[in-house]
Amino acid sequence: MSSRLPPLNPLRAFEATARRGSVSAAARELNVTHGAISHQIRALELSFNATLFERGGKRLRLTPQGALLLPAVTHAFAEIAAATAAMTRPATSGELRITCVPALLSFWMIPRLHQFTEQFPDVRLTLIASNDAAHLHSPDVDICLLYGDGNWNDCWAKLWSRLELFPVVSPTLLNMRPLRSVRDLRDHVMLHGDDGREWNTWLAAADAIDLQRGRQHFMSDARLSTEAALHNQGVALGDTITAGSLIARGELIAPFDLTVPANDAFFVACRNEIRAAPIVRVFIDWLFAALESDPMPELQVSARTIIRSRMSKPETTRKTAADGFQPISSPSRIRRPGHPQKRKAKS
Repeated sequence: MSSRLPPLNPLRAFEATARRGSVSAAARELNVTHGAISHQIRALELSFNATLFERGGKRLRLTPQGALLLPAVTHAFAEIAAATAAMTRPATSGELRITCVPALLSFWMIPRLHQFTEQFPDVRLTLIASNDAAHLHSPDVDICLLYGDGNWNDCWAKLWSRLELFPVVSPTLLNMRPLRSVRDLRDHVMLHGDDGREWNTWLAAADAIDLQRGRQHFMSDARLSTEAALHNQGVALGDTITAGSLIARGELIAPFDLTVPANDAFFVACRNEIRAAPIVRVFIDWLFAALESDPMPELQVSARTIIRSRMSKPETTRKTAADGFQPISSPSRIRRPGHPQKRKAKS
């Protein structure tokens, strides 16, 4: 059976050229000459008696035969790399370097980190607050937990959780400056954890995109905007993962019964060649298991209790309903999409 397999080096040259789109780029990656890559591809085409690339133009294009071959070759190399990593890192001990979305690291991972360290006491963790996908290609980083679209080249990535967004505010600020309707947002500082797109998405869903806005603060990530909300600085956008426990403890309130899907989601990602290493695999498995086994608290309980204590007059409640937005009162409205019903419940 092995005699029917093409030689390894031409397959490597073919895969690198197809992935990079040019012979020159493949030559640089494999640290060989342009001519060596061309020779190996021609040898592979002769062994198949088929043309694998359409010549001409600045970027090579695969023929139908080449497009048929590429997925199998890519998968085979990934499996070889994964097996090699498993052989060279055979134990669940040593150092593991992880980058994570800042808000997710602060508000979700660190409070649960003891669950992992108790199970794997011989693993030393280095945690880096970052949402920079460039870390995926760094040999100094093992696992990345990223907020994005999941379309990163030359790596393994798996959806961890989708998100829905909603405003959050501290009970202290809410007692000083009410939020009985979405129009009351103009009297609050609007806290952004991005360039403003996420708030625009929520306001559009609330039919308030033309809302006259007061002061606005822009911050580099959702951890900072959430912390600013905790310190009574304004209203931020939160989500059930990073803000859920804060709401359950009464430190934040979700004043409106309206959520919108986030444009992106959380993904777990790493380099193909290390994903099967035991020390990497156990942490990735723990991330998914912790998400499933630790249900989000009922966000509405603390919010409803605190807001109702402020609303002693029946006519106030009627005014809120007339505005079309009510303090959260239905346990089923805010939920995390993409998970089983029992799990109903960013950066």
